[in-house]
Amino acid sequence: MITRLGVNIDHVATLRQLRGTPYPSIIEAARLAEAGGAEQITVHLREDRRHIQDQDVRDLKKNLRVALNLEMAVTPEMVRFASRLRPDWICLVPEKRRELTTEGGLDLARNKKATSAAIKALKKKAIKVSCFIEPSIEAVELSHELGADAVELHTGQYCLAAQGAMGARSGSRRKSELLRIQRAGLRASELGLNVHAGHGFDYENIQEVVVLKDSQGLSLIKEYNIGHSIVCRAVIVGLEKAVAEMRALIQG
Repeated sequence: MITRLGVNIDHVATLRQLRGTPYPSIIEAARLAEAGGAEQITVHLREDRRHIQDQDVRDLKKNLRVALNLEMAVTPEMVRFASRLRPDWICLVPEKRRELTTEGGLDLARNKKATSAAIKALKKKAIKVSCFIEPSIEAVELSHELGADAVELHTGQYCLAAQGAMGARSGSRRKSELLRIQRAGLRASELGLNVHAGHGFDYENIQEVVVLKDSQGLSLIKEYNIGHSIVCRAVIVGLEKAVAEMRALIQG
């Protein structure tokens, strides 16, 4: 199985919303990402609609040649929207109004009932569902119990440590977080869950993760969803090339 790259284009919409302009085009960005080798386009339709809008998601569903992965909160409004739209994948994520970006994984233990109901409703519409979780055995096993098809491991702490953001603790924290990712991924694989990963990846820190292997010696992480670093790189080299560079890294 070839490791898939999902390109998150939320920050293309952020640029548009900053000035209320009709550009840059979400569809054009998606097509450039496809041309660069993206196997999936990922967007987060937040409750406050700070970047991606409802019509953006409808337009992507209509125009994409690759899979559409919709990140969303576990709310009745979002479940209704997704059930009507029927994207290829839904990734259930936690959401806080004041956060700059998603700050951690779902608290499945606290929200089992709502999450279970959302997963059942979405799967009735033949939509595959992943849960965005902390890289812990407990969260993996709860995701499986609740009926998810996949887990997306939140790699933010590893990525921050790899970038040196934790000061003198960065080196040891990088190693411990990488081990957490590996252990959680292996447990998910044992349970038959697809193993995805995302949050904070750049062109350097991803390199230690892509070499992680499952019990059969294959790539442990089967899908990466990456946005910010790709859009930042695109400012320098263009979006198509930025995507191609990242795809080359994850596929060796």
